Amino acid sequence: FNDEDSILKQSITDKHLTFTLTADQTFKNETDLHNIVSQINTDPNLFNLSSGRVFYCQILRKHIISDENYDKEIIKNSDVFVIAFHHVATDQSSDSIFLSDLCNTYNSHMTWLDDEESLQYIDYSVHERLIDMTSSREFWCSQLNGYNQECRLLLPVDRDCLYSDQRSGYASIARTSFDSEVSISFLNYASSHQVTPFQLGLAALYTFLFKLTYRQNDLYISCLNANRYRAELQNMVGMFVSTLPYRIQVDSGWLFDELVEHVREKCLSILEHSHYPLQHILRDFHLNQSTASFLQTVFDFTTVSSVSDQFTFDDVSLQPVLLQQFSEVAKFDFSLTFVYNPISDDNILSCGFICSRDLFEDTTVTKMIQRFQYLFEQLFLMNFNVNQTDLVATPIAKLTLILPDEMNEMQHVAFNRQSNVTNEAPASFAQARIWLDERIRFDPDKPQIAIYNMPFVYRLQSDHTLSIKQLDHALHLTVNKHHSLHTSLYFDIEKNLLMQRVITHEDKNNKNNIFSIIETTYETDEQLNELLHDEKRNPHLFDLAQGLVFRCHTIYHKQISSNHLASDKDLLIFNFHHALFDFPSMNIFLRDLNQAYTTDQIITDDNTNLRYLDYAVIEQQMLMTGASMFWLDALHNCKLDQSLSLPFDRYRLSNEHRTGRGTSIYFDFGQDLSHDFLTYASSNNISLEHLALAIYFIFLCKLTNGQTDICLAMNINNSRYRDELKSIIGLFENVIPLRCQLDPHWCLHQLLKHIREITTNSMKYSYFPLQRILEQQPNISGPVFLDTSFEFLSSTRRDEDNEIIIGDSRFSLLPYSIKISEDEIMSKFDFIVSFQHDLHLNEFSCTIDASLDLFNAETICITAQRFHSMLYELSASVIDNEINKPIYELSLTLSNEQYLMQSLNNTQISFSSRRTCIHHEFVYQVMKHPQKLAVELDEQSLTYCELLYYVQVLSFTLLNEYHVFPGEVVCQCVERSLSMVIGIMAIEMAGGVYCPLSPRDPQHRLHALTQQTQSRFVLVHGLTKTKFDHNIVALDIDSLSNINNIDGDMTYNYLSNVEVKGKKIAYIIFTSGSTGTPKAVR
Repeated sequence: FNDEDSILKQSITDKHLTFTLTADQTFKNETDLHNIVSQINTDPNLFNLSSGRVFYCQILRKHIISDENYDKEIIKNSDVFVIAFHHVATDQSSDSIFLSDLCNTYNSHMTWLDDEESLQYIDYSVHERLIDMTSSREFWCSQLNGYNQECRLLLPVDRDCLYSDQRSGYASIARTSFDSEVSISFLNYASSHQVTPFQLGLAALYTFLFKLTYRQNDLYISCLNANRYRAELQNMVGMFVSTLPYRIQVDSGWLFDELVEHVREKCLSILEHSHYPLQHILRDFHLNQSTASFLQTVFDFTTVSSVSDQFTFDDVSLQPVLLQQFSEVAKFDFSLTFVYNPISDDNILSCGFICSRDLFEDTTVTKMIQRFQYLFEQLFLMNFNVNQTDLVATPIAKLTLILPDEMNEMQHVAFNRQSNVTNEAPASFAQARIWLDERIRFDPDKPQIAIYNMPFVYRLQSDHTLSIKQLDHALHLTVNKHHSLHTSLYFDIEKNLLMQRVITHEDKNNKNNIFSIIETTYETDEQLNELLHDEKRNPHLFDLAQGLVFRCHTIYHKQISSNHLASDKDLLIFNFHHALFDFPSMNIFLRDLNQAYTTDQIITDDNTNLRYLDYAVIEQQMLMTGASMFWLDALHNCKLDQSLSLPFDRYRLSNEHRTGRGTSIYFDFGQDLSHDFLTYASSNNISLEHLALAIYFIFLCKLTNGQTDICLAMNINNSRYRDELKSIIGLFENVIPLRCQLDPHWCLHQLLKHIREITTNSMKYSYFPLQRILEQQPNISGPVFLDTSFEFLSSTRRDEDNEIIIGDSRFSLLPYSIKISEDEIMSKFDFIVSFQHDLHLNEFSCTIDASLDLFNAETICITAQRFHSMLYELSASVIDNEINKPIYELSLTLSNEQYLMQSLNNTQISFSSRRTCIHHEFVYQVMKHPQKLAVELDEQSLTYCELLYYVQVLSFTLLNEYHVFPGEVVCQCVERSLSMVIGIMAIEMAGGVYCPLSPRDPQHRLHALTQQTQSRFVLVHGLTKTKFDHNIVALDIDSLSNINNIDGDMTYNYLSNVEVKGKKIAYIIFTSGSTGTPKAVR
């Protein structure tokens, strides 16, 4: 390095004149050889760049018993000849050039002659600095425009490390070979799509990184280029390889074919500018080589030469020793290298990850290459695809990195008795969710309504009786067997953990009060209803901290039976707290209760039987890797803390608790409407739940004025995914987010296909606890999506399905109601729609429940009417076979509202002359009512006279400065504002043709429409300035209409000279373009 001019220089030394081989070393076996070569490979003192020592040569001799005829001047077939170069002097292509020249020189006994006329590497380096690289500089500036060096790839690192931190060089390495079927399919794809193996391998890596980083779409990596772009450089020894950034901005909707095409175009465009030095790229963007993130992720594709790797010296051939087993240095944080060996029979294509051990553990790198191989097989193995003519017809976003054994991970979990757990363990995820919900969403100090009481009310059938004493004993046997029915939940401050503890009789000082047995009486129906309501809504019936989570309440008619027998006028209530009990648990409870009542015993082995405690402990230890990856991908960029824009009447403060009070609207579909949807579902092989979900998502999209990324809560009522769990009483529920990203241009059938896919996948991984899903989203302020839910129930109304038997007594289950008064219900959610399918009648009904904290009852009534109206519109489109009718064409407008809008829009006025222009009529109104209010928006308003003034100012500017001529189309893109009205009238007054553009349209549509109109500029205002790129001139209405910027010599007579006739076009409006290209309507 020359300090005077701060330039790194090279000079040719005379080292070659005094070069000698390094002293021989001997090895006894392969281990010795491995150690010696590893030492050479990692020796930092092997070379000295400042003195020109960049070449190393040594003979490693196999140790043999001393032989008097042994000649040290001869290399034997057991010896190893080591040649090494410093990478600053040579690249991989130079190796074969050097060895070829070495063999030719040896075989011909030539003496090296210094040819001063031959081109040397030092000449190339001088020439390189003389090349005009202006176009290349512009190219690379465009390639890296918007590059954010702070944004690094979100790789699954085990340790964080800054790019500027010194690396140790230690590597974590994993390699894999693809079988011949996959390899041949890969090569055939490259051939048929006219891409190189390098480009196809790069496309596969981009796909992998897109999935591995959970849809990070702006991907920067580096690739190695041979950079011998001239024929004169092909046979020269030297360092030509360049490291260049390759950037792809991935669209998640792309097929793999489309990604490959983008990669091919990217590589071809880079090829022309590959000689532009990396140092220049870094300098142009003010980057440092140590902190440029793209330099730490590298891709390379190596082809093993089809020419024999043997080099012959006279009649002796030297064969290469494979170095893969020797230690490698991690030059980068993450690198992938493909090796293509066309002369191999069983190892045609292989690849390897070399990652820095400073960031990755060996196990992580091994798992990554397994995922990459699985992805590679999805892309190129025919068995993965039904359509074998197109191996990659699936969008890349739908490919998966979840390995097959991870997809079935829950089947490999061993559920058994935990010998180290006695009566205490951490609470399960489901228990913690209910416990926290009672304390966070609802006021724990002053609860108004119990949300999680679960009363089951039974009445004895006529002529049946029940022994209360016998029932009391059976209950104790049943409760003693099932620990969940006498388990407490408490927060351990020291452990910072919610714990559960089985309460025993010893804990209660041998008093039989591990659960409650209550007896009361009633005389009137009002008294009975009050008792039933109290079981549902009283928040003080249970005490989780004390383990009082179950109670049995016998309600006698008029008086308590003296003979302890319950009759058909009495009621029996089993009430549970939901934190320890779910609905499927009831069948287990009733089965064991009946056995205990009938036989006076329950067979159980408390030493071996699986307990809920054991399940909770095992659940905490599960990795659930597959489910974790699925939910990270499914909820990428999902705003779980953003509530839907429902028609709220009021809003809840952030620190305000829920009251639990709600309103409910119920309606039947009716026979005809039910028949239409049932027929549609049956003929299209669609489940009724998926159809109901699709209808609900459409309704939410319309109700929220077009929200298309909708996430709601789905309650998973039975997560007993293993047989071992089906005999345990406890809470096995979960809540999962169900996210639907719908396109308003989809028809019902397209949406149903999407619903089936997302629901099937989400249900497959529904065992992943909600808490762990939320832990993956650390930046959300709160899980607001839980406030909106969906429910689908299939049931019968037959009495026999609601009967139970205890001993010889038959009971009927009374319908469960969430009503707490005539007009109110208990409400856990802000908004929930429940679909019911009556299997007996084969008809649908629907219930909409909403929180009175946010909605008025009248609002929900109107909302239900809108939903009902939309159902009929959907049904009509199905009947009329309008299956391609897009979602956005559906309407929630009620018939009376349609009539009202028609009457409001009946504003036709007969003008005195048909040929009168719009702006002429406007001026006439100004002259007639100059001080009347012309336009009003919120707190802003303009009189006719004021409006005319601003219109004239803008018109004069359009004519004088931008030379608008009569009939010229002038586009305007503004939000609803006073500026909108000023712009419309100014365009008309200047003789232009007004063309409105919607600020809600995507940028590419706005660009296409302006191109189609050939408009020279677009009028915008402050809210829409950023809608247009630099290729389109955007004029700010507000600044153009600013009276301070107007020349005092403005002549208003100039506007009178604009010739506009009544027959001329006043405005054009574009169609939606849903059937193809948007069309202009005059």
